[in-house]
Amino acid sequence: MSAGSGVRPLAGLTVVALEQAVAAPYCSSRLADAGARVIKIERPEGDFARGYDAAVNGLASYFVWLNRGKESLVADIKDPGDAALLHAVLAKADVFIQNLAPGAAARAGFGSEELRARYPRLITVDVTGYGAGHAYSDMKAYDLLVQAESGLAEITGHPAGPGRVGVSVCDIACGMAAHSAVLEALIARGLTGEGAKLEVSLFDGMADWMNVPLLYFEGTGRAPQRVGLAHPSICPYGAFPTRDGALVLLSIQNEREWVKFCAAFLRQPGLPSRPGFESNTARVANRPEVDAVVANVFAELSRDEAAARLREAGTAYGFVNGLADLVSHPALRRVTVETQAGPASIVAPPALRNGRAPVLGRVPGIGEHSEAIRREFAA
Repeated sequence: MSAGSGVRPLAGLTVVALEQAVAAPYCSSRLADAGARVIKIERPEGDFARGYDAAVNGLASYFVWLNRGKESLVADIKDPGDAALLHAVLAKADVFIQNLAPGAAARAGFGSEELRARYPRLITVDVTGYGAGHAYSDMKAYDLLVQAESGLAEITGHPAGPGRVGVSVCDIACGMAAHSAVLEALIARGLTGEGAKLEVSLFDGMADWMNVPLLYFEGTGRAPQRVGLAHPSICPYGAFPTRDGALVLLSIQNEREWVKFCAAFLRQPGLPSRPGFESNTARVANRPEVDAVVANVFAELSRDEAAARLREAGTAYGFVNGLADLVSHPALRRVTVETQAGPASIVAPPALRNGRAPVLGRVPGIGEHSEAIRREFAA
């Protein structure tokens, strides 16, 4: 079969997802995109993320994004009959993902230790807020709380105060880490025949992303400063308004780029030899004066004139866009997913395989597949 034949790499695998909200559904949605059968266990009222908003034809934007291609089974893991059904599914499953409150799955008989002993080929994934074995293990954890606890909020935003990253970045970091760990465990199982117990937390996912500011702080004793749309250790690297009100973000990465920027964009070829402008270290220390020189030139140019001159200078730049601009961005790829409320256009997954994005499955209604799954796995 040819490489471009459209084979889905995880076809034939079954994933059971006792999940809610964002982090675990992010992981399982990517497994579904790759062809795995994902059976999502929901309460009668459904995953509470179904109620986050009603922006997509009356459905929640988070839920539509993260639950395409799954089957929905309404079940109560505390009910003996439903627990038996779930075990019947797990006996044939490859991956079990859960992100209930700490200890809830284990109390219901679905802890990873018990499942791994019962089903040696099963890969279990426990998604938590802070991990296990310490004072924070039982803490409730939501994305913004972890942004605060991990130090991310301290280095994000304007100098006036800490800020929130505008998307659920801790959830997404955790979901991405869980997804890659599952793929690694599947490869290992192919070699050894043994499943694995995986543990991933929101805090660990974001703490990994915080390596650079943490190492910088430990090495210098200083935290990177909040500088808004600027860079704490590179100058010039920031946003400047044009004559017609556009905001242009530029980035100078080295002295060669700085020299060319001064000559071609600023039209001041002698600037790099002036004190306070001669090196990145000097420019960072002299940031207000450097930024003022750059800002004065931008203020004389329209958006189109600034873009043309930046291209002439070979300077990396981008426009500070709003969501209305993203809608029509030339680089934005979109795909359509089917939902109970009709088709929805969402942003396409980032990875292309043989030049193609995956075909995404339908977003399920609450319990849409309950009857069929109960018949399939009936004793």
